[in-house]
Amino acid sequence: MPELPEVETVRRTLAPAVGATIASAWDSGKPLHMRRKPPRARLHALVGGKIAGLRRHGKYLLIDIAHRGVEPTTLIVHLGMTGRLLVCPHAAPRAPHTHVVLGLGARDLRFVDPRRFGQVDVVATAAERSHAALAQLGPDALVDGVDGDALFARSRGKEATLKAFVLDQSVLAGVGNIYASEALWRAQLRPSTRARRLTRAQAGQLAAAIEEVLRNALDHNGTSLRDFVDAGGAEGTNADYLWVYGREGEPCPRCKTRIRRVVHQGRATFYCPTCQRA
Repeated sequence: MPELPEVETVRRTLAPAVGATIASAWDSGKPLHMRRKPPRARLHALVGGKIAGLRRHGKYLLIDIAHRGVEPTTLIVHLGMTGRLLVCPHAAPRAPHTHVVLGLGARDLRFVDPRRFGQVDVVATAAERSHAALAQLGPDALVDGVDGDALFARSRGKEATLKAFVLDQSVLAGVGNIYASEALWRAQLRPSTRARRLTRAQAGQLAAAIEEVLRNALDHNGTSLRDFVDAGGAEGTNADYLWVYGREGEPCPRCKTRIRRVVHQGRATFYCPTCQRA
């Protein structure tokens, strides 16, 4: 699933769409995440509006639509597992599994999602923070930064593992499975350790590690393992720079012990049994 660096890469590469007027709207009528269909009437209400800005919170893209005489609107997009948000020539054939198209004159903004775990919605900007998808999100790991003291405070009494704690979007929005493994390795913390055992010093180390791995991934335009591409269709190159994720059996970059893979709560976790003892 695309995580913060991938979604931020999409946001940045959507820049050609900013300022464009929405000339048409189309949807496939097929259900997406939780069997919710894109909101056809609200999508069509965007016609005549202008794409005024691009934001992100955690793994959600927030596209600002300005429409003269109408309150500002936000198009909310979550890529799910296989979603792609692409800027394409209007004349280009639509890819299979295209579910939403906003015509922008010579170009289209197209949402493509083979597995249909993504999400597309339209809300009044003034009410976006009360939207079910956004209301429970914690601070954004890059926009708001990662506060070690806040992580420490949130970890008190938590029986969840550190891996689950880092993945909890109400604690910190944007970190997913890849970067949780990477950050815990960088901070030398064992994924299975209970969050309540995190010390204040370790929380500071973890906060710094999370920011480091996210910024490193952004420098390489995200991690493309199977489906992720940016808004222009280009893959990210960060898979070549991962320390432990997907590297089972390879030597740890720090101590040369073989990297192990275990499954926590149905998700693959990669760690070094020597370096990550805490």
